[in-house]
Amino acid sequence: MLRVLVADDSRVMRQIVIRTLRQAGYDWEVTEAADGAAALEAVRADEPDVILSDWNMPEMTGIELLHALRAEGFQTPFAFVTSEGSPEMRETADAAGALFLIAKPFTAESFRDAIEPVLA
Repeated sequence: MLRVLVADDSRVMRQIVIRTLRQAGYDWEVTEAADGAAALEAVRADEPDVILSDWNMPEMTGIELLHALRAEGFQTPFAFVTSEGSPEMRETADAAGALFLIAKPFTAESFRDAIEPVLA
């Protein structure tokens, strides 16, 4: 079973992401983090198979988290689930090595469309 870390400063948003994953047919083992710093600690303690992170979070943003993980040598597949998906953000995410960026509002289908090619 795949293990996913969901990082978002909104508990409600974490629940929505988890529910959407389930609706998309991904019955993964989920760990939650309330910000990028907590997510970094979680990965150091027990690296998951996939990280789904918000972009804007206190303590450490999603993009800072991605940079920190790569700097420490973690190659964990990383993707953004965020409220805005501007072309600039998508370019920054791509340049940093993110697999994809899903912008809200999202559906089970948009999750599947983004995740399936990565799992293949």
